[in-house]
Amino acid sequence: MPGLLHTGWFGNLMNVNFVNLKKLYLLNETKTVVMKHYHIISRIAIYLLAVVLFVFGIFHFKYPEDLLVYVPDFLPLGIKWAYIVGGAFILVSISYLTNQYVKISSYVLFVLLIFFILTIHWPNFRNAGTAEMRQFALLNILKDTAIAAFALHIAASAYHQHFNLDNND
Repeated sequence: MPGLLHTGWFGNLMNVNFVNLKKLYLLNETKTVVMKHYHIISRIAIYLLAVVLFVFGIFHFKYPEDLLVYVPDFLPLGIKWAYIVGGAFILVSISYLTNQYVKISSYVLFVLLIFFILTIHWPNFRNAGTAEMRQFALLNILKDTAIAAFALHIAASAYHQHFNLDNND
């Protein structure tokens, strides 16, 4: 049969179709090119998130009084939470920009945003006096949920950065 190589006593067991091998090689080459473009686009998305987080962090430092109303009453330290959260946003953005400690900072960002949703935005949504305030709270829930999901995606794709708990990442 043309295109097939029969070798030794393997006979029919070892059939190599050179046309299919070439297609497989081209497929792998294309996949590499596609993955490279995927990686570039992914990095751009992460850099954009880093810029947004950095701006959020600066806002927390410049206008902590405006954010004090969002700090739940059960938390001690009051206005210091604006600075703590602002610092966390800035540290996560630096982590993303430098590609250092990405996995742990993404998990921290995820937990922080889920905490905001449960302790700030959800109570604001339930107790909103007007339809506009209810809509604003819902938008904040959706925004923080989207950013938290993206943070989990970033953590999952930071496979080369281990916690040293196991080698399954």
